[in-house]
Amino acid sequence: MTTTIKLYDLAAKDESIRFSPNCWRVRLALAHKNLPVETIAWRFTEKQEIAFSGQGKVPVLVDAGRCVVDSWAIAEYLEATYPDRPSLFNGVAGKALTRFVNDWTETVLHPAIARLILPEIHAMLHPRDQDYFKTTREAFFGCSLADLAAEREAHLSALRQALRPLAATLGQQPYLAGEGPAYADHVVFAALQWQRVCGGHDVTSAESALSGWFTRMLNAYEGLALAMPAAA
Repeated sequence: MTTTIKLYDLAAKDESIRFSPNCWRVRLALAHKNLPVETIAWRFTEKQEIAFSGQGKVPVLVDAGRCVVDSWAIAEYLEATYPDRPSLFNGVAGKALTRFVNDWTETVLHPAIARLILPEIHAMLHPRDQDYFKTTREAFFGCSLADLAAEREAHLSALRQALRPLAATLGQQPYLAGEGPAYADHVVFAALQWQRVCGGHDVTSAESALSGWFTRMLNAYEGLALAMPAAA
């Protein structure tokens, strides 16, 4: 019998709203392997709640007394610990290609989405998180949240441009991993789920292949991602 896994998961002011792309990767990976999970709401300034992990960010996964941090490390852990369940990588070559998808998402897709939705994220956070979020994100991007908001249309256009290679690939196959979803799909979809939950901007409908894949991922794993409300 599998012990229920615990996942510390980033929450908005409304505890039911979970928006972190890195946490969504893990939630989808757990669903892919059909592993039960208890998600624990966590906020940016609650560092003491995850001090046992030796660092200050989520996701933090606890499984049978073992603590694993970082979404890629968690995916590797799940693949190694539960090899009898559906694979996240589909072999050594698949894992190598998924690493590229992971790095592309973090270096290209995440910054493009962040520039678009950081102001909206700030508004949905618990008040005690807002100053921390504003200070750290403005320092990272070198401009104010107000400046980002003022350039929203330019950021939206840049994001749509960044998604064109993804749409081209999905025009040839139903999922990034081939005939069915795997961790490569989880990684990219989690970034777009972040945008859907926090920003709600239309970034997929202009590309039918991308839109179709996004809908399939929303409905995958018994509608896990779809159950999270989108931003108005």
